[in-house]
Amino acid sequence: MLWRNWFGGISGMKLSAPRKAQQLWESESAGLGAPLAEKYILPPANNYPPSPEIKDRLVIQESWVSLLTKNVKETVDKILDYAKSSGGYMVNSSTNNADESPSATVVIRVPESKLRPTLDFLRGIAIKVVSENLTGEDVTDHYVDIEARLSTLNKTKLKFEEILDKAVKVEDILTVQREIINLQSQIDSLKGQQQYLEKSAQMAKITIYLSTDEIALPYAPTETWRPNIIFKLAIRSLIGNLRSLGSVLIWMLVYAVIWVPLLLLVFFIRKKIKK
Repeated sequence: MLWRNWFGGISGMKLSAPRKAQQLWESESAGLGAPLAEKYILPPANNYPPSPEIKDRLVIQESWVSLLTKNVKETVDKILDYAKSSGGYMVNSSTNNADESPSATVVIRVPESKLRPTLDFLRGIAIKVVSENLTGEDVTDHYVDIEARLSTLNKTKLKFEEILDKAVKVEDILTVQREIINLQSQIDSLKGQQQYLEKSAQMAKITIYLSTDEIALPYAPTETWRPNIIFKLAIRSLIGNLRSLGSVLIWMLVYAVIWVPLLLLVFFIRKKIKK
C-alpha cells in the first residue's frame, strides 16, 4: 500500500517541497544561516543574462536551396551520396510528378564544418540556383540557462538525499522520495534538451528543392512581370482544360450504354405520341 501511494502521488507533484519535506529541510538547516529552501530555490526558466564572454558560441544552422536541374532523380542520388560521404545523413526525401515535370524535396544533415562545402557542391550540380537562404540561431544563452538550472537541481536533489538518509518516519521517507523522483525527472528532461541543442548545432540542416521546371520551385521572383513564365502558365492552363474536357468525353462514352438507350427510348415515345 505504501508503494502504491508513493507512485500514485508522482503525477501530482509540484516543484516546491511539501509541508513535511519543508519542515525537515528547515530543521536540517538550523544554525546554518539562511534556510536551505531559500539557498537552493530554483531560479525561473530563461531568466539568465546573456553570456558575451563565451567565445565558442552554440549556433544551429539551417539552409534552404532551390535548384533547377536536368534530371531530378540523378541529382537526388548525387546529393544523398555526397551527404553520406561527408559524414551526414538523409532526413527525408520525396519526389512528385515523376512522369511530366518532376520535382523533389530532399532534407539532409551534414556536419557543421561541411556546410559551406556542401552548399558549393549543390551550386555545382545545378543548372541554376533559383534561391538560397542560410540562417543561424544562437542558442548559447539557452544552453547556459539549462546548465545553471541543472546545477541547482542537482544541489537540491543532493540535499533531499541527505534528508532522506536522516528521515525516520515512513511518511517523511515517502514524501522526500517523491521529491527526489520529481527532481530527477526534471534533470533528465533538461539533459535531453541539452543533447538536442548540441546535436542540432553539430549537424547543420539543409532543405533542397529540385525541379526541371523553374515555376515548380519555391522562390520570390525578382521581376514582377515575366512574359515567358506567363506563357508557360497559359500553356499549362490550356492543356489542363483540354484534359478536363477529354475526361468528360471519356465519362460520357463509358456511360453511353445507359444514356444512349434512354435517349432513344425518349425519342421513340415522343414520336409515338405525335402520331
